[in-house]
Amino acid sequence: MSAPVKRNVLALACTALVSSLVSSLAACTPNPPAEQKADGKEAKATPEAKTDEKTDTKTETPKPRGKQIPAPADVAAAPADATKTASGLAYKELEPGTGDALPKVNDAVKIDVTGWTSDGTTFETTDGSKPKSVQIAKAIPGWAEMLQLMKVGQKVRVWVPEELAYKGLKGRPAGQLTYEIKLVELNAAPEVPADVAAPPADATKTKSGLAYKVLAAGTGTDHPREWDKVTVNYSGWTTDGKMFDSSVTRGKPASFNLKQVVPGWTEGIPLMVKGEKARFWIPKELAYDDKPGKPAGMLVFDVELVDIEKLPEPPPPPETPKDVAAAPADAQKTASGLAYKVIKKGTGKDKPKAESRVTVHYSGWTTDGKMFDSSVTRNRPATFPLGNVIKGWTEGLQLMVVGEKTRFWIPEGLAYQGKPGKPAGMLVFDVELIEFQ
Repeated sequence: MSAPVKRNVLALACTALVSSLVSSLAACTPNPPAEQKADGKEAKATPEAKTDEKTDTKTETPKPRGKQIPAPADVAAAPADATKTASGLAYKELEPGTGDALPKVNDAVKIDVTGWTSDGTTFETTDGSKPKSVQIAKAIPGWAEMLQLMKVGQKVRVWVPEELAYKGLKGRPAGQLTYEIKLVELNAAPEVPADVAAPPADATKTKSGLAYKVLAAGTGTDHPREWDKVTVNYSGWTTDGKMFDSSVTRGKPASFNLKQVVPGWTEGIPLMVKGEKARFWIPKELAYDDKPGKPAGMLVFDVELVDIEKLPEPPPPPETPKDVAAAPADAQKTASGLAYKVIKKGTGKDKPKAESRVTVHYSGWTTDGKMFDSSVTRNRPATFPLGNVIKGWTEGLQLMVVGEKTRFWIPEGLAYQGKPGKPAGMLVFDVELIEFQ
């Protein structure tokens, strides 16, 4: 997962600079690998023909997919000497560990692993490849429990009942699963802050409601500006102490433009200097504002500012159109309901097609005059396939020539159609077509 990033509401096929801080919320569970030969290369399954004695016709029995590792003799069921937990998990140590520390639920680990179904079919293995990285909190319940009982270097065989595995999830291995797991590396997560539930009395508060406290002084003197690019290490918690993302456990700092993160970060990080570590209590309005799929409520972040990259100051945001509330009488309308008006004539003659790839500058507003996105303020045009955007754009840009600037009034049915997390109702866009291919 990555720094907390606003979604590009155009869904324009432009990739955000940082993976959403909570993109890491996606499930991190053991997945069946792509089909491989014994040498690790991809291979197609070769059906094995057999003869049906009654009909004398051939039916196909596909071979197991992926690299096959010989299953242990007790793959079908845990032996009597296996240790069992209250949840139904059973395990047996194969090799002792060397460390004393046990992983915790927020930690990340690297493991060597092979998994079998109860009939001895291998559905996952790291044999011949790098260890698998796992965030314990996002693993299947059987893994999450087992990994917290292990020490670095320890190897176990574990029998995971279906209710602690994939629970019948379509496309996943079914029934009881048997794994051999070796804990290779432990990346301990930061401890949950004692004041995670609310900012303490000595925290500094801004007019917006952001609260912060310096944990370690920095060595630099310059502060990043809200349009600069920064590199940080961070960890984030909800107020109940649950960590939802951390660059620390991933072992890699995150880099991003401050204009492309949640408002609490855009405001808070410019208060820091290089080398400084601060804790932020970000109210929901300055975080994800309870958007579906995002961590809800006030969020708490520990942030260390590793580096600052100074970028040119972007141009000021464009003025809100006076006719943003509704298309004027002199706007042209298409049969679909799209309304448009040419603001500046272009110099080209050809027009893009639905399959063209276009480069544009644009700004978008809701009908109350609130700008929700702009390539102009980012000082960087957007490039995307014209067939991969909202219907109003696909239709409207085919009416333009290079150099032209047009205002579009796009009805909701040609925009985001009421999708959660997207700007609602009719949208207004000023679009300048720079080039197309």
